[in-house]
Amino acid sequence: MKLVRYGEPGKERPALLDDAGVLRELSSIVDDIEAQVLSPGGLARLAALDPQTLPQIDGQPRYGAPLARVGKMICVGMNYAEHAAETNAPVPTEPVLFMKATSAIVGANDDVIIPRGSEKTDWEVELGVVIGSMARSVAPEQALAHVAGYLVVNDLSERAFQFEHGGQWVKGKSCDTFGPIGPYLVTADEVPDPQDLHLWLEVNGHRYQHGHTRTMIFGVAALVSYISRFMTLLPGDVISTGTPSGVGLGQKPPVYLRAGDVIELGIDGLGRQRQRVRAHAEDGHAR
Repeated sequence: MKLVRYGEPGKERPALLDDAGVLRELSSIVDDIEAQVLSPGGLARLAALDPQTLPQIDGQPRYGAPLARVGKMICVGMNYAEHAAETNAPVPTEPVLFMKATSAIVGANDDVIIPRGSEKTDWEVELGVVIGSMARSVAPEQALAHVAGYLVVNDLSERAFQFEHGGQWVKGKSCDTFGPIGPYLVTADEVPDPQDLHLWLEVNGHRYQHGHTRTMIFGVAALVSYISRFMTLLPGDVISTGTPSGVGLGQKPPVYLRAGDVIELGIDGLGRQRQRVRAHAEDGHAR
């Protein structure tokens, strides 16, 4: 299934995208796409529905973030060897973890706002993993059973905030709009192998990132297992699994986002995103 939340920001409603690409209303079935719905039982209930019996949603509504009330967003740094090399970082021997504030999360096609004082806003296409059942110290062999589904993440980063303000990555990762996810959540049954997905990103039509999840240093099962040793993973948590090479920081010379730029990115079977970049005005509003 492809699960969607559509409508104006703050007023999103649950839906699913049927096999013909028609958006179908789920509000009579569930209140929202959240933890309870992501459980194995909740997903089985939705899978048993006949989409043809659900109301059709006409037009082209905005797609919001496909998850409501994300509990935590855990990100993995330097999980592709070529990305580590382009940023002059050592290849990690254990996963590098950091958090992204959930207030950064927006819809897949919402505008990206360059924060006040930023000169180094960067892009990162990543595979997102959505947890469906509680995972605490799980073995790698059982890890994927705790995954509800997958989605596209743009893990936007402000590199000066990340590296030049005390060394705390979360500051460079958590600005408002720095977490576009979606456009939909694809349930795990439609992704037979999360290590067999092509991912890409373009800025203004130029392809900067062109990678494959098979080249991850730590695969999805290993990451879920590893992270669950240090914190309990709960339904609705999101793991962003790292980015391949081709980020702006890695260009020679570096290239960073500017107002008016257009970012497009996608992953096989998980859809694509498109964001317009806007500047942050001095009055606190985007322009």
